Amino acid sequence: MFSRRSLVFLLALATASCGHLQKKKQEEKPAEPAMKDVNGDVSFQAFLGRLRKAVAAHDAQEIASMMTSDFGYRLQPPGEGEGVFQYWDENGTWKELDLVLSERFVPKGNYMVAPQQFALDPEYRGYRAGIGMVDGSWKFIYFVSE
Repeated sequence: MFSRRSLVFLLALATASCGHLQKKKQEEKPAEPAMKDVNGDVSFQAFLGRLRKAVAAHDAQEIASMMTSDFGYRLQPPGEGEGVFQYWDENGTWKELDLVLSERFVPKGNYMVAPQQFALDPEYRGYRAGIGMVDGSWKFIYFVSE
């Protein structure tokens, strides 16, 4: 016959095992899925069209409304946020920005990026742009070069 101690021991063992299984299930949970190809998404295409038009017109106010507050515009030294338009003016970057935005965007990590070579070639060192979803809206995240 089981004694009370044996019953308590078995109950404790069963409870501990369930907790271990639950923790293991949480650990095996896959990471957030990477960005899928959204070129067929109407909202992405509308955002990209507005961005291309604003860049072609050098409409800083419209572009700023489409950027994140920590928009990345320089890798070395790191540059983000304020100063992006001055940087583009001083470095003649508008033409490059226009060219990159005219490229097809492809998924890379959590962003849609252009040009496609940036997503495919780990050695790519040219200009690249990234667009991502932030709080349910498309945002221009970065435009940088190495």
